[in-house]
Amino acid sequence: MEHFAGESIFRLGILNVTNTLLNTLLTDLIIFSLVFFIAKNLKSLPNLFQSGVELIVEWFYSLTETISEKNTGKIFPYFMTFFIFILIANWTGILPGVGSIGFFEDDRLIPLFRGATTDLNTTLALALISAVATHTMSIRTIGIKDYLSRYFSFNPINLFIGALEIISEITKIISLSFRLFGNIFAGEMVLITVAGIFAFLFPIPFLLLEIIVGLVQALVFSMLTMVFMAVLSTPHGEHAKEVSH
Repeated sequence: MEHFAGESIFRLGILNVTNTLLNTLLTDLIIFSLVFFIAKNLKSLPNLFQSGVELIVEWFYSLTETISEKNTGKIFPYFMTFFIFILIANWTGILPGVGSIGFFEDDRLIPLFRGATTDLNTTLALALISAVATHTMSIRTIGIKDYLSRYFSFNPINLFIGALEIISEITKIISLSFRLFGNIFAGEMVLITVAGIFAFLFPIPFLLLEIIVGLVQALVFSMLTMVFMAVLSTPHGEHAKEVSH
């Protein structure tokens, strides 16, 4: 696994099916299965599993509420969706066989499955979705006039600040995608290297570390998205007052 993009497994017409795409589909299958299982087993008197899920969701909702306040209902679904998808995508990348079972091509192993977030295309797509969702929500919440006033003004100083804001939005996309990609890609490369040298026991601490890294990176991406949404969903003048206070 030495490329930033996923390796091709087969083609369906014009669609190039890569090993990271297969892992994305596996992630989707796991999420849909969990949703179906939880929805089917909901009880008015919750069992231990349901209580645990409700406790986690409630904690995340409270966390969103402390930051976004009145826009919590709009932001929370995005926050949880990004967190769950990225967390499971990160963790499926370290399942036994992922990255190690495949076929050889030009004396190089092409794994059938490879962690979705070890593909820069996937993390860049997630960052772009985050940016589009954030700006769409901002326009719907505060209106197009207030939204544009963040970036454009007849005042030269405010116009310069607006230009910096536009550059900042672009760097957010780059930062979100490369942070997630870099941490997961590097971690899995370390795991593959260590497992290739020491087959038993020694890789376990690295595996546990990658589980924690996968959780942390999912939290970082989703929480940054939540903060960006909260900031851009606040009227420009109101946000300026909050900053001055």
